[in-house]
Amino acid sequence: MSIRKSLFAVLAALAAASASVQAQDFPTRPITLVIPFAPGGSTSIVGRGVAEKMSELLGEKIIIDNRPGAGGTVGTRAVAKSEPDGYTLLLGYTGTLAIGPSLYKSVGYDPRKDFAPVGMIGNAPNSLVVNPSFPAKTLAELIAYAKANPGKVNFGSAGAGTASHITGEYFAHAAGITLVHIPYKGTGPALTDLLGGHIPMAFAPIPASHSNVAAGKLRALAVTSPQRSGLLPDVPTIAESGIAGFDASLYYGVVAPAGTPRPIIDKLNKALRAALASDDVKRQLGTDGTDITPGSPDDYAALIDKDEKKWAQLVKESGIQPE
Repeated sequence: MSIRKSLFAVLAALAAASASVQAQDFPTRPITLVIPFAPGGSTSIVGRGVAEKMSELLGEKIIIDNRPGAGGTVGTRAVAKSEPDGYTLLLGYTGTLAIGPSLYKSVGYDPRKDFAPVGMIGNAPNSLVVNPSFPAKTLAELIAYAKANPGKVNFGSAGAGTASHITGEYFAHAAGITLVHIPYKGTGPALTDLLGGHIPMAFAPIPASHSNVAAGKLRALAVTSPQRSGLLPDVPTIAESGIAGFDASLYYGVVAPAGTPRPIIDKLNKALRAALASDDVKRQLGTDGTDITPGSPDDYAALIDKDEKKWAQLVKESGIQPE
């Protein structure tokens, strides 16, 4: 028995040493960052800004691969099944790591077991935005209008099962109104239709909606976080607009497939935190409305666990049945 234990100890030491050497050389070729939504949404905005700076720091290009479908679960599942060598990463997001597993019976991955968290990026609330032609100019007016026109007010989202979808259902349930969900393959396409007047309203992350709000092309009625956004200081929260306790903040981070060697994870985390500390990334994410919240891989693992439990409860409260 002692010989077997000694052998295991030697093999473990050799594996650790091999991983350490591998991490020293890493990366030796381009890295792919999968963003599981169409271009133009908040995940693309956040992911591209961070990836560009990390590329500089790591000395290898990080290629963005937008892979939308099924509320972001298609791209997320693909990364879960990828080779755990550090060369395939995922832009982690509340919609895919916290909501999808509660909404889909066969999502195809476990947010806790199938990923090795690299680190957090930041968080941002959703915004409730409407086309300027929509008659409601406040949240109270929107609720009154929806009650007077039950089942006739549509809202767009980044797709079925995404954070913007569940936030909309959560809001409708809390406000006692009926809204009709129109799913898109990402926030970008949803906002395109909203700008074109094809839908009257949408829930969209502030990084994606802010520029159009600032330009007067969209009207923001509320934000979904407990506090107002520094980017939209004049826009009230849903909670202060009459729905007490409403909170639907979104978190972003980077994860790798489970089994990726810890030395590689640590090297990626170091590059991610350095990127987030750089002035240009701070400026870019701040301009887009994302509050930077860097941390260790273990910090992000704890957040994923907490976030999944929270949104599982919100999915239940919204009345949506798992598909």
